Amino acid sequence: MSNNPDIKKLSIIAITWPIFIESLLHMSLRTADTFMLSQVSDEAVAAVGVSNQLIMFMFFLFQFISTGAAVVVAQYLGAKKYDEIKLLTGNAILLNFFFGILVASVIMIFSRQLLGFFSLEPELFQQARTFLLIVGGALVFQAVSVTISAIIQTHGYTKETMLVTLGMNVLNITGNYLFIFGAFGFPQWGVPGVAISTAVSQFLALIAYGLVLYYRVKLRIEWKEYFTWQKERLMKILRIGVPSSLSMVSYSSSQIVTTGFITLLGTQMLATRIYSLNILFLVMILGISLGRGSQIVIGHLIGAGKMDEAYKQGLRSGRWSIIVALGITAIVTTFSKPLLGLFTNDPEIISMGVILLLLGFLLEPGRCLNLVYGGILNGAGDARFVMIESIAVMWLFSVPLYYLLGIHLGYGLIGIWIAFIADEWVRGLFVYFRWRSKAWEKKALVKHERTEVEQTA
Repeated sequence: MSNNPDIKKLSIIAITWPIFIESLLHMSLRTADTFMLSQVSDEAVAAVGVSNQLIMFMFFLFQFISTGAAVVVAQYLGAKKYDEIKLLTGNAILLNFFFGILVASVIMIFSRQLLGFFSLEPELFQQARTFLLIVGGALVFQAVSVTISAIIQTHGYTKETMLVTLGMNVLNITGNYLFIFGAFGFPQWGVPGVAISTAVSQFLALIAYGLVLYYRVKLRIEWKEYFTWQKERLMKILRIGVPSSLSMVSYSSSQIVTTGFITLLGTQMLATRIYSLNILFLVMILGISLGRGSQIVIGHLIGAGKMDEAYKQGLRSGRWSIIVALGITAIVTTFSKPLLGLFTNDPEIISMGVILLLLGFLLEPGRCLNLVYGGILNGAGDARFVMIESIAVMWLFSVPLYYLLGIHLGYGLIGIWIAFIADEWVRGLFVYFRWRSKAWEKKALVKHERTEVEQTA
């Protein structure tokens, strides 16, 4: 009987649609929190929105292990190098577990200082800190979950991770309902209740991911394989993971700075941005899903040496993401007022939100280019280029433009949104032309290994 893990036959549609649903469910976790807290107050929404900015920033730090491991495993699966996969997976899970403990500790110890950047009013500050302490402390669960989930998806089992996320959402929404509205005798805890619900659902999801890895994928890692370290193996993970993670950390940092600018415009504008982004996440996850699905398929193709097939698949993914994103944007803008009305009755927030959503027709094509081609370049092993262009554009061009248009020239939230559009387009075009150049073909991990063997021989 073979000791190899079970690997599904891959097609871009079969891989991507469960990732899309899963990403939609992940997004709905934040949207559910926002929607249900909007029944309490706009201030509660703003407080949780600010805390989530910090939590997402920390969450992106975990990606440097999970993304690196997923890309390496994908190429190894394509090259049929099965012996290393269990060791790579064990090392990645253990690394992110310890890293998760470190990050959670930093958040809990320095919560006051981290939130101090946003200059929140005292009541908002206390609510934001409560949420940050509970959900930030539970980040260790997410650190391990994101690693196991990435490995499961790389083997082609995207439906299974989707179902785990569905279960997590049901638990989270149920917990929100109980704690916000005091149903069935539960205490009405508002923001703390939402935080507890989020943390508990994430812990139970971690257990479910572990069961899927063991019983469905049949990747059964022994204790010694978690602790069997090899420098070359770790360096392969970090070679992809560190640059791709730094790109995400840089983006999240820029959004934290932008949120700081928006707090200068008042709580009303901050709430408007949060509501609008929650609605547009529906469109954004399309690009994320195609990027992740294409990353898995292209990783397998590159590992198998099918470079031309990988190149054509990348172009198809980019085209389809833009077409479908524009279609979803049209639906969102058609129902923009009712959608915003789900969150707030404030007429100024709704009128401003309608304008921001309409600008989605300009935003989404650029964002699709960025997400899809950035993802597949990482999958091809060209993460360093994505990191360099991303950090350079964001901090030398985009962040100054946010301040210039939004604050200095006085265009407010509209000015910041226009800068947001420019940022996505500039970064998107960089990664698109990089894919067209085929420079990524030289970055394949398996190819590097073969070269080293040849040189040794």
